[in-house]
Amino acid sequence: MHNTRPTSLREAAKFLGASVLAGAVMAGLAVPAVGALGLAAKGSVESFDELPANMKTPPLSQRTTILDADGGRIATVYSRDRTVVGIEQMSPYVRKAIVAIEDSRFYEHGAVDLKGVLRALDRNARSGEVTQGGSTLTQQYVKNVFVEEAGDDPTKVAEATQQTIGRKIRELKFAIQVEKELGKKKILENYLNITFFGQQAYGVEAASQRYFSKSAEDLELREAALLAGLVQSPSRYDPVNNEAQAVERRNLVLQRMAEVGDISPADAERAKKQPLGLKVSRPQNGCITAVRDAGFFCDYVRQVFLDDPVFGRTEEERARLWNRGGLTIRTTLDPQAQESVRASVRKHVYQSDDVATAATVVEPGTGRILAMGQSRPYGVDTEKQETTLNLSVGSDKGGGAGYQPGSTFKPIVAAAALEQGTPATKRYSSPYEMDYPTPVSACDGATWNEPGVPVENENESEVGPYGMTEATAKSVNTYFVQLISEIGICPVTGMAKKMGVERADGREMQQAPSIALGTQEVSPLTMASGYAAFAARGMYCTPVAVESVTRQVGDRSEPLKVPKSACSRAMSETTADTVNTLLRGVVEDGTGRQAGLDGRPSAGKTGTTDFRYAAWFVGYTPNMAGAVWVGDPAHERKMIDISIGGQWHSKVFGGAVPGPIWRDMMSGALSGKAAPDFTLVNIPDDRGDGAGDGNRERGRDRNGDRDLDRGGDDGVRDAR
Repeated sequence: MHNTRPTSLREAAKFLGASVLAGAVMAGLAVPAVGALGLAAKGSVESFDELPANMKTPPLSQRTTILDADGGRIATVYSRDRTVVGIEQMSPYVRKAIVAIEDSRFYEHGAVDLKGVLRALDRNARSGEVTQGGSTLTQQYVKNVFVEEAGDDPTKVAEATQQTIGRKIRELKFAIQVEKELGKKKILENYLNITFFGQQAYGVEAASQRYFSKSAEDLELREAALLAGLVQSPSRYDPVNNEAQAVERRNLVLQRMAEVGDISPADAERAKKQPLGLKVSRPQNGCITAVRDAGFFCDYVRQVFLDDPVFGRTEEERARLWNRGGLTIRTTLDPQAQESVRASVRKHVYQSDDVATAATVVEPGTGRILAMGQSRPYGVDTEKQETTLNLSVGSDKGGGAGYQPGSTFKPIVAAAALEQGTPATKRYSSPYEMDYPTPVSACDGATWNEPGVPVENENESEVGPYGMTEATAKSVNTYFVQLISEIGICPVTGMAKKMGVERADGREMQQAPSIALGTQEVSPLTMASGYAAFAARGMYCTPVAVESVTRQVGDRSEPLKVPKSACSRAMSETTADTVNTLLRGVVEDGTGRQAGLDGRPSAGKTGTTDFRYAAWFVGYTPNMAGAVWVGDPAHERKMIDISIGGQWHSKVFGGAVPGPIWRDMMSGALSGKAAPDFTLVNIPDDRGDGAGDGNRERGRDRNGDRDLDRGGDDGVRDAR
């Protein structure tokens, strides 16, 4: 007796505790069923009329599909892998199995199954612990809705799942109304779409695809029983990791289906003897799944969605909409152009090279981004040179601080001068070497005054006088320094802003004359979009990546508003036509000859920056504009004595490496498309026979504390 009494006391206490807990659950379940109106009058629960609309059609998180301009899939992204389907698209076996194992009297009771509650109380009392709950499928569904609404917020999830009588009362209140509003068929459909089945699969369709690589409507008996058994504890009965327990649970479901008459005992026994029959499909999610190396474009689309107020007034609203998913996003990506960029990048710059390349193509007159790619693939394995840094865009859209554009900025200076009335025939002495003229006027009446900062051309033979045509073709540094010194800095920064050419780090352009040689860091997308304004005869259109978005709401799709490109006049048609004439000369017999397109009018400009850390070619046709950058993203490796794409270069020039990348990507992107010509102007020929291109300035930085090659140097004389 001495040893048995404590045991008896422990058992009694255990039984009493279980009974109290079960009684509390019973009270939480039963009171609203008989006295809800009274409780409501006391303010304990809300009115039954205040059923949230989303309880009828819950905002389930689903897969989002990103499509290209032709409707082809780019990538599938989701916070929760779910595909909502109608009940007719679910196998009858899975509908019967879930009811049999979770709530066999589902079609006989209302929101509360009093018999089930009493049965649970009895079993809990007999076992001395809570081994069975009294929740119906409807109550479980309501709970899942609250959990779904909580999203990934741990505090809200805890509130939605806390084991309190208050939560049970609230849960039941909505369950009663859901039974009234939806009916059994819709409740079952919603339940099977919202429930978690393990292995990142939410809803029966995603679960069917995950475990059996088939649609839910094709599930066989043994498969349906397995999925139904997972709901109680997806991790415990996980068939991938716990096969024995999964088999035991599946067989219990089959036995229960036979007991309630859904299948015959013989069918149950036959199914029990079969293997699980798994055909697991691993989840493929995110921009890492993008086709045609469009992972960075995919990520750009995501960033646009999270940043643009058209998708929600606050960051939280936009993030919630994105995470909910169920979106079909049709983008501007042209599959032909994207494939051409991919092929050209892979051909000319290897993934393993010390430097990388990034290329972007846009459509003049619309701002549509047609292609975006780079040599270092999208991913997180740094040993394989993978990265998630988008080298084509600025820091606000997943990129870095940008890269100096070098001589590719000079056409912006030319456009600013032309708009100020400077004729294209304007000649300057353009010596081989000179100091920056000082002072130079800046914005708001300020001046830039720093004497003794030298600049020189690439070749000693480059000595003027030059006019704008020859100076642009040869990229003569001292010409453009003299040009900006005469017109001032403000018209140049103003023109850059009108063309959307802004610093990649979001800071303002510096008010220094060295801007003429491309010292302000920008992104390839910025340069491609800016040059597109030349192609569109002076009209600049902001870049746009999204054509349309539809959101799945229940069994219907609804369109959402999307960002639109804003087009405005950056310069007169005459100015644009003049620049087009100048830049066509660059690819015909200037520094960009290796970028020229066969049988198609094109224009563009080369650029190579400080110490050859980067090289560019930015060019366009009347119907497509593109920018190519090559360099070290870390700004550490100079492109001197270097192998790129299997080719050795003693020095890298804009015409020698970026130029051919641009030529090949544009040739493929434009194949089969119209080949319109530019509207050109007649500029008296002032060019000589030189073909060099100089863009090196030696001096100190703006604060005077280090030597710096401002701008860049590019040419064809060393193009190997």
